[in-house]
Amino acid sequence: IRQQMNSILSALNSHAMKVICHLPTFVSTADLTDSIREASLQEMYNSLEVAAELGAVKVVLHPGHIGGLGIYIKETALAHVNESLAAIINRAQDLGLCVCLENMFPRFRAFIEPDDFTEILQCFPKLKITLDTGHANIGSQGGQRIFNFIEQFGQRIGHLHVSDNFGERDDHIPVGAGAIDFLKIIDALKRCGYNDTATLEIFSEDRREVQKSRDRFDAIFSEA
Repeated sequence: IRQQMNSILSALNSHAMKVICHLPTFVSTADLTDSIREASLQEMYNSLEVAAELGAVKVVLHPGHIGGLGIYIKETALAHVNESLAAIINRAQDLGLCVCLENMFPRFRAFIEPDDFTEILQCFPKLKITLDTGHANIGSQGGQRIFNFIEQFGQRIGHLHVSDNFGERDDHIPVGAGAIDFLKIIDALKRCGYNDTATLEIFSEDRREVQKSRDRFDAIFSEA
């Protein structure tokens, strides 16, 4: 990205646009091996610097994945997760970046339920949440988890990731193609005063599906 920085900034300026950056996802900030964890943190720090150079209004952060032996010594793994998160958030805030910590789904074994966010939100008053509709719907009876997030932390939600699924996998299918009740979600977000950014995370070879999802989301937003 740095090699194309000037052209990216020029394009952003010419269209009066800002960027929201997603920090690396396939790193091991919760790894039990110190050297792997430290290398992962360095990748995060490098990405934060690039985001700052781009003038990013927000950065989205995955909290980490607990796997391997960490599954069996979860307290130790969670301690590494929290230590890594604190380091990343502090570095981001030093760079003037707003961090939005994303909710995950059960396979990640960390930061899945609203209560998982309580302590870190208390420690970092400027920290926000990226509420991912698809993640919140996985393994959630009746899709209730997302409404629990909105009820408990509505004022701390700073960004949305929008995609649909059927509650079993992170399918990233278009809005309206799955089982998520977006009308009810948007109504709940409006009632808590949400009026901020959203990213459509629609993974389809037919990129027209992104525009269709935006149109559907806009229509639902107007209806709610």
